Amino acid sequence: MISHFLSGTRSARWCAVALASVLGLSANSAVAKDIDAERAPLPTLEVAPGGGSSFRAAVLRFRTVGESVGDQRVEDLRDEIERGLTFSSEVLPLDHAAYLAPEESPAVDSEQAGAIDCDSWKQSGADAVVLGEVRREGSLLRADLRIVDVARCADLKTGKVTGDRDKLSTLGRTIADETVEALTGLRGVASTEIAFISDRTGHRELYVMSADGRDQRPATGSRTLKMFPEWTPDGKAVLYTNYDGGQPAFSITSRDPEITPGPILRSLMPGLPKYRGRFDPSGKELAMVSSVEGAAEIFRVKRKGSEPRRLTNHPAIDISPSWSPDGRQIVFCSDRSGAPQLYIMDRDGGNIRRLTYTGSYNSAPVWSPDGRWIAYETRVRGQFDLWLIDPSGQINFPIVQHARSDEAPSWSPDGRKIAFSSSRRGRYDIYVMDWNGENLQRLTARSGKNIQPDWGPQPR
Repeated sequence: MISHFLSGTRSARWCAVALASVLGLSANSAVAKDIDAERAPLPTLEVAPGGGSSFRAAVLRFRTVGESVGDQRVEDLRDEIERGLTFSSEVLPLDHAAYLAPEESPAVDSEQAGAIDCDSWKQSGADAVVLGEVRREGSLLRADLRIVDVARCADLKTGKVTGDRDKLSTLGRTIADETVEALTGLRGVASTEIAFISDRTGHRELYVMSADGRDQRPATGSRTLKMFPEWTPDGKAVLYTNYDGGQPAFSITSRDPEITPGPILRSLMPGLPKYRGRFDPSGKELAMVSSVEGAAEIFRVKRKGSEPRRLTNHPAIDISPSWSPDGRQIVFCSDRSGAPQLYIMDRDGGNIRRLTYTGSYNSAPVWSPDGRWIAYETRVRGQFDLWLIDPSGQINFPIVQHARSDEAPSWSPDGRKIAFSSSRRGRYDIYVMDWNGENLQRLTARSGKNIQPDWGPQPR
């Protein structure tokens, strides 16, 4: 559902319901909880019909080299790798009961490829074997990784992966992503993160979690309304709309010490509200929404706030911009035809063309990383479903249809998955699924509303 609060008479038509019901604004607050208390239980897996996987990988128990890492931690690392593979939906871990060869990793020296009993692994049903050695390096753990193609009995990938010694999950997710990349050509997304908005403490705050739903933690705590999270393309910061001063403006939170968290772009278009901002692929520019003369319009500005350029100029409401992966086009939502529909324009605002002609209420478009699809929400019988349309408008079909609302799609950086918010359990939670609607997984399981996910980029 469109959840934008825009000033002016025309804006009120769209936003009255969003403000009262979807956003669920709270009048007063609850005390913020301790961060550790905010950690979510293991996410609930809900598998859609027709799921499956192209590859199976046997993950061996890594050898310890040098100072002991500890048997349990080695086993935990293995569990993390397998969990990351399971989340990928592209490469699943082989059941240990199917192993016909030893599950202890041999040496990773690539010259010892014959140490892998490929015939036994082939009979076990494995397409690949993941093995390695792990050692301490100061405050880090280093894994010497080897991934073997069972069919050819040859190495697919070798290399070294390092991570914080106290964060096995990070190391395991990275190895899982390396494995997915070795087998499919596209890096996995287990090590990515998702930003979202939650009112679980009584206030709408910005949260961040791992892509599989773990490590949920607040990124803001000022007890004022936060909306529309947007990762920077380098993954170092999250831009969001902040209502600290009553009028919507931009703020940023960051893990980069060179980026000061808090309000930004204060001098940009003074006196005008600033709603959702979306970075272009370079991270140097923003497409943003502001209210001008009672109507919402889309602007393009430099990241530092200079050179604002108005892209739309129409009495209608123009909102929800999303850049194409090449940065040449912007898809957006407008009611210039009488009802919210999707439109595409060039980055300079020219060549505007209507994209959707079916459905009476289409909104929240977002371009896939490969540029082939645009995911969006459409209203059906009072609720919202998720659809895909190609940029030509010739192919248009549903990917999620449910009696409750499914809203606010966001693509994973590999384009294989979509995060979204849904009320299918009675309240809004964040879910992920494969782009075709399969392998549905609920990520949030706490009280309150969890909405507006934004999937971050691959770690750099």
